[in-house]
Amino acid sequence: MIIGAKLLRQDYMRMVNPFREKYRFNGLSGGLGPAGYDIALYLEKGKMILWSGEFMLAASVEYFDMPVGVMGIVHDKSTLARQGIAVQNTVIEPGWRGHLTLELTNHGKKSVDLEHGQPIAQVVFHLVVGAEPYDGSYQDQEEGPQEARQYRPPSWPVEFPSPGIRARERK
Repeated sequence: MIIGAKLLRQDYMRMVNPFREKYRFNGLSGGLGPAGYDIALYLEKGKMILWSGEFMLAASVEYFDMPVGVMGIVHDKSTLARQGIAVQNTVIEPGWRGHLTLELTNHGKKSVDLEHGQPIAQVVFHLVVGAEPYDGSYQDQEEGPQEARQYRPPSWPVEFPSPGIRARERK
């Protein structure tokens, strides 16, 4: 079930800090929406240009402290998406805490100016039944974009449970 504005305001506003009612920033809506929350962009230098074809890591101004029974899904803002800006879908796990790192790509033909504090993405919150709290390497993420943590692949050869063929033998 998606958590709407009334319930977010009454019971869940502590999971987003700062929590803001709906506001406007250079024509973009931010803060609380009818069925989600538009998060703001954190840029240490204040402004930047995202060039056509460019990828960058960014972060949210907001700090999240997710209850165990709630998860968030990050979506593009339609105004920015129409300019080619994609915010890769990110899941905010139940029980996760920290500043959200965002992966931004400009698929458009023109560069796009970005500014600290501007709305950048929408988070839709969902109630989760039977969840367990997040306990991963991104817990308590600091302010600002965070690089990917080191991935360690499994030992070679990888065994597949069914039909039990090793990865090297697959064609």
